[in-house]
Order: sequence, then structure tokens, then C-alpha cells
Amino acid sequence: MLNKFPTIKYILQRGFWYLLTFFVAVSITFLLPRLGQDPFEIILSQTTRGLSPEDVANREANLLKDFGMVEVDLLGNVVREEPREGERFGRPVRKSLFEQYINYLGMVFRGDLGTSISQARAVSEILRESIVWTLALQFPTIVIGWFLGNMLGALAAYKRGIFDKVFFPLSLFTTSTPFFVFGMLLVFVLAVVFNFFPAYGGYAWAVTPGFNWPFIRSAAYHYILPFMSIFPVLVGGQAIGMRSMGIYELGTDYVKYAKSLGIKESKIMMYIFRNAMLPQLAGLALNLGVMIGGALITEMIFSYPGLGTTLLEAVQNNDFFVIQGGALLVATTVLIANFTVDILIGFFDPRVKAGRTGA
Repeated sequence: MLNKFPTIKYILQRGFWYLLTFFVAVSITFLLPRLGQDPFEIILSQTTRGLSPEDVANREANLLKDFGMVEVDLLGNVVREEPREGERFGRPVRKSLFEQYINYLGMVFRGDLGTSISQARAVSEILRESIVWTLALQFPTIVIGWFLGNMLGALAAYKRGIFDKVFFPLSLFTTSTPFFVFGMLLVFVLAVVFNFFPAYGGYAWAVTPGFNWPFIRSAAYHYILPFMSIFPVLVGGQAIGMRSMGIYELGTDYVKYAKSLGIKESKIMMYIFRNAMLPQLAGLALNLGVMIGGALITEMIFSYPGLGTTLLEAVQNNDFFVIQGGALLVATTVLIANFTVDILIGFFDPRVKAGRTGA
């Protein structure tokens, strides 16, 4: 029946595979902490020093209960084994791995990623606070860099001459230089030597975060160096890709025919740009997908309060639940970005559209 509706069939097919991939990602984030040493043992050893045996037992029971890993009775109390010889408290009765997995799936779909060990706050709350900074840094950088890089690449391919001689080597240089090299150079030159910009942080300590002018001005001032460390690399990469696609398009028959008809160069460039940008959309999807976790090193260099810094602190503190939640968040954003662009390409690329409709 769906053969009569190829578009709906196409979306459902893609959606099914992405949903399947999402379940694989969720399963991996569930299994990884359980493959090595029990993370709860590590956490208990770090957080229960100096406590009485009773407090340690309660701490362990509450921790395991929060993550749905133990059996509870009708009153909500943790079910314990019979105490062994020399023990005052029996160990909590853990659920089977399958039961834990089902419970984990339920938590994920409710948006409950557990509680941070180091901060004693909901993981979802911590990630929500830090992701705003990462999105504010990455999204404009990627989108503006994508448009500018593709425009420069199209100019280099079509105009050649001075455009190609300047833009191409410059793009090769910027895109082959790692983010952290730009970051360290900017910090040294513009922050340490000339003191034009702050070297670290997302805003000045003296201002109060919120929708007020001193905070906005301070955040914008601290934003410049991280932005400048990422932007040239993105522009260079997109320009090189667009230049290659543009040169390929220039050799096609429709461009030669358009030139023979005397069509304006600006109009031919528009066609070249439109046809060559389709593969670039895949690059945009990948960049948008990894933007959540892609600024880790940049955020480390500038102590920028984004998701990368949060995950780094979580690793240093063995905060497995923040790490687990962050990994799941990154995987989810990658899948959503790829699915969205996959659908858009299916609509705008005539080759994919022809394959979908059988035309």
C-alpha cells in the first residue's frame, strides 16, 4: 500500500533505521559502564570515606535505587540479602541485567538520566545548562562558516586566477591546522601579549548570569577568541570541498551549454553553487551532528563552560552518569541531524528523488 506513497515510504524507511541505530546507541551507553569495574564500587570508595558502616550501606542502597538497579519492596525499601557472617548489613539484591536495561530505557524516554555523583544534581539539568553554551558557540560558527566557505570555494572554482591562488592555499593552511593550535596562538598573542581579550571563561566573574546587559556584553567579549579559533578551520574545509565540486560542475555539459548561450555568469554560478552544494549538505549534517561534543578541546583551552568542559570534569571525577548522559546526548544529536539532512537531500537531490519514485 505504501508503494502508492513513495515519499511517506522513504521517510518511514529512513526513520526505522535511525530509530534502530538510536536503540543501539542507548544499549551501548548502558553496557559500557558495566563492562569494566563496577562504577558504583568506585563511587562508593570515593564518597564514603569516614562514614559509619550503616551510612555506607544506606549510601550504597540509595545510589543503586536511584538508578533502578536493585529490587524494592512494596514500601519502596531496598530488598537486601541475608547478612553474611561478620556483616551487619546484607547486600542489596540487584535486578538482572535485562531488568536494569528495561528500567534504563524507561528512564531515557522519561528524560531522566540519573543524578550526578560529584554535583548531586540531575544529570539532565547539568547537561541542559552546559549545552546552551556549546550551542551558542558552535551553531553560529558552523552555519556561518558553511555559507562563507562554500561561497569562497565556488568563487575559487569559477573565477580561478587570484581567487584560486589566494583562497585555495589559505584554505589548505587553515583546515590542516588543528583547532587547539589556533586556540593556543590566539590566547598567547591576543590575550597574553596584547591583552585585547580575556584568556579564559565564558563571562566575567563579577557579572551575574541572566538576561542583563553587563552579562551579555561580558559573554560576547569572552566569545570572540573561541569563535576565532574554530571559524577559520571550518571555512577552509568547506571552501576546499566546494572548490572541488565546483570544478567538477564546470566540466559538465549544462555549464558549457549555458556559456555558449551567453547566460550571465552570476546565473551560471548560482546553478553551479546549487548543484555542488548537495554533497556539502552531508558535511553540514556531520558538523551539526558532532557540534555538541566537537568543541571539547576548544572549551578546555578557553575554560569555556560548555558540554565539553562538563564531560571533562565528569571524567576527572569518575562521574559515570554525566559521562553516560553526555554520550547519549551526543549520539542523539548526531542521529537527529543526519536524519533531517537525509530527508532534505531526498527531497532536493533529483537523483535521490528519482530513485525514490522509480522515475
